[in-house]
Amino acid sequence: MITAHLPAGYILGQRLDRPERWVFAAALLGAVFPGFDFLFYVFVDHGRIHHHRYWVHIPFFWAILGAVALPLVWRTGARWPALAFLAAVFLHLLLDTLVGDIMWGAPVSTRLMSFFDVPPTYDFWLWSFIFHWSFMVEIAIWLAALLLWRRAGT
Repeated sequence: MITAHLPAGYILGQRLDRPERWVFAAALLGAVFPGFDFLFYVFVDHGRIHHHRYWVHIPFFWAILGAVALPLVWRTGARWPALAFLAAVFLHLLLDTLVGDIMWGAPVSTRLMSFFDVPPTYDFWLWSFIFHWSFMVEIAIWLAALLLWRRAGT
């Protein structure tokens, strides 16, 4: 998944429909947060390690964080924003699993898992993703978010 994380977070945030402040913003932030590791991957690591091996793309890390943080905020106003953030992070990881690689078995296994593979059919990796059938899923998420946004605006 390349472009649809934010609109997927928008859909999630709209569907949560909670009156607590920051729930929608937390869903948006959680949906894109794991993707910020790409900046480190490009500018610091220079592509030496697949960025889906960084801690922000490891579900076990987020499960432990949630197990520690949620009991601490459960009786506060931060409960729903924290849940929305974590749900959106896991949505990001699930979307990445479509054609990206995620270490769902960590810490037991470091194997990267995906539902489908994108063969390197073009010299530039991005074209291989854009012209793969799975990119239609991204377009569908964008369209669903745009329709939801339009309906919410009227």
